[in-house]
Amino acid sequence: MSKVLNEITPITEKDCLFIVERHKTEFNYPLHRHRDFELNFVENAAGAQRIVGDNVETIDAYDLVLIGGENLEHVWKQGKCHSTDIREITVQFSPGLFSKDLLMRNQFASIKEMLSRAEHGLSFPLPTIVQVYSTLNAVAREKESFMQFMNFMHLLYQLSLCPDARVLAGSSYAPSDWEQEGSRILAARQYIDDHYQEDLTLPGMADMFSMTPAAFSRLFKIKTGSSLSNYIIDVRLACAVRLLVDTTLSISEICCECGFNNQSNFNRIFKSKKGQTPRDFRASFKKNKTIV
Repeated sequence: MSKVLNEITPITEKDCLFIVERHKTEFNYPLHRHRDFELNFVENAAGAQRIVGDNVETIDAYDLVLIGGENLEHVWKQGKCHSTDIREITVQFSPGLFSKDLLMRNQFASIKEMLSRAEHGLSFPLPTIVQVYSTLNAVAREKESFMQFMNFMHLLYQLSLCPDARVLAGSSYAPSDWEQEGSRILAARQYIDDHYQEDLTLPGMADMFSMTPAAFSRLFKIKTGSSLSNYIIDVRLACAVRLLVDTTLSISEICCECGFNNQSNFNRIFKSKKGQTPRDFRASFKKNKTIV
């Protein structure tokens, strides 16, 4: 079984969207999952393989998928794709972007249903992709953040009206309810999210929640699917990604800002997780990222 990366996206509570447009020669990001919704569009990649939960398919030249549910693992693999000019647009947004009260409004009925179905992954047919193609481009390339968000809302609404959107993953890949994790682990995750710049250790975290290190480590792994050390690294890397694409801070400054103890360690971990050095990652995203 392939190892699944628990990705921490760079969206904060003050952000609406994280948008990336990439032009690349191959698919090399590992199998992963995350808490946030993701709308992913792939162009000129016929023959590539898309995996969403237990669904495995070979895609055509155009592919558009909406993924929700944090346990829904997914990846695009090279497969039999021979293109060296692949275009990809990724839009990530938090489930909290739409409150329950908002989704209860009549105007949001179709979007609410679509987001619910997306917990198993939704694939949109070619006619729908053609219909929303210009809106997708507007979302990726609009410079004014409010209009970019409005374009995204228009895109979601257009997609929600598609009668032929196809559910991908089987019911065995339904997302787990993170509210059932238990108060200690929820509190531990929140503490890490708030204090990732500090020196966080297993004994210190366990003591904070009146548990032995072994018991805390075991419970954390069961409830999150990740070891404590890997979770902390993922949170710090999410911070690093955000600073790399959204600021002009130096690599050494970002290293310190995100809680890594030295730059060589930061570079090594970043490359092992992201497949690129921080410097190369920044260069590849310099002209095609947006946080709204």
